[in-house]
Amino acid sequence: MDQKQTCLYYNAQEVMEILGVSRAKAYKVVRELNEELEAKGYIVTAGKVPKKFLAERLYGMTV
Repeated sequence: MDQKQTCLYYNAQEVMEILGVSRAKAYKVVRELNEELEAKGYIVTAGKVPKKFLAERLYGMTV
């Protein structure tokens, strides 16, 4: 298995490609999702968002 198959997170570049938005918008989405996770008491990593959480928050996306 390569690293992408086992990684649990998307970085902002991947979010940008998935959503078809600018780099700035992708970072904003990642930041907002991480703020939601922090409010729920989770530990977050700047610039990355869990794949499962992104899929839950985006309509029609599956992991």
